[in-house]
Amino acid sequence: MNLLSSIATFIGSLIAGLWRAFRETVGRIVAFVEDWLFTGKKALYGLAVTRILFGLTALGILATNWNTRLYTFGSGSAWNGEMRQPVSDFPKIWLFSLFHNVAGSDFWLTFWYLVLTVLAVLFVLGWRFRIVHPIFFVLWIGFIEMNDMVGDQGDNMFRIALILLFFADPAARWSLDARRRAREAADRSRVPAWRRAWSDEGSSGNQIGTVLHNLTLVALTLQVAFVYASGALYKAEGAPWQQGYAVYNPLHTARFGTWPVLSDLATAWGPAVAAATWGSIILQMTFLLALLSRPTRLVGLADIMFFHVAIGVLMGLPWFSLAMIAIDSIFIRDVSWRRVAGGVATRWRAARG
Repeated sequence: MNLLSSIATFIGSLIAGLWRAFRETVGRIVAFVEDWLFTGKKALYGLAVTRILFGLTALGILATNWNTRLYTFGSGSAWNGEMRQPVSDFPKIWLFSLFHNVAGSDFWLTFWYLVLTVLAVLFVLGWRFRIVHPIFFVLWIGFIEMNDMVGDQGDNMFRIALILLFFADPAARWSLDARRRAREAADRSRVPAWRRAWSDEGSSGNQIGTVLHNLTLVALTLQVAFVYASGALYKAEGAPWQQGYAVYNPLHTARFGTWPVLSDLATAWGPAVAAATWGSIILQMTFLLALLSRPTRLVGLADIMFFHVAIGVLMGLPWFSLAMIAIDSIFIRDVSWRRVAGGVATRWRAARG
């Protein structure tokens, strides 16, 4: 009887100890999540880089298609039938139908093309971002969805990220808006009372903006996780990827082998082709896990950047790669971005004498 009582006491103490440990663990997790969500906006420099690179991506696409804009998006593209019956659903929505409606007019297409270019510049500079962003978003979606034949998956990521950025503050750093806010903070008498009340630390407006900003980072992270993980799983089920030669095939096609000499050089050694093939799957599957510790984070970020640069150069997809690098920039800590900016500023001052 004493033995059974001792066993029961031991089991009861064990269960109680496990329950206490569970409650403490849950409490620490809840406290961490609450602190992370409500205490300051995270990755402000990373999102600023995302904003800048997104704007540069748009400018790159607009600049490289300037000479062929009428053939690719205007009256010269009537042969593909999309002016009469668009493949994408976006041109059928009135909000995004402007470019589709003016596609037959060379003058108006060029006019709105230039307007979109100006908006992309303002997007990069972060000037009146809350006003420029929605206008740029509407015009950009209408423009990029005009011709389904020239799009790629980077357009989808660009569109999703632009939607999420409505709830964040990508112009909080390295922008003209940030400079204006700094001047207003130095002279608070110039700031209207309603804006001071909304932006004061601890106010409800500030808390809502902080939570939405940080939740945007979570949503972007989940989107990146889905894209990388689904891409890796899709690759893993294909025979070319399983046998280690999948990287070879696209580099020797007319569509993606844009640099034949580089393609030959990159695929000359069989083991390197196999390593690149299997390595890309492993990288995409483990990227987010690699971000959990500093040593693996450095390796993971360096690898993913090299991965996208290689795609951009070897496969002729620079804008897709730049859009993905823009989103991945949020995983680099603000202290690292400040250190880089400080180093660049120091070298710039030294170069100017």
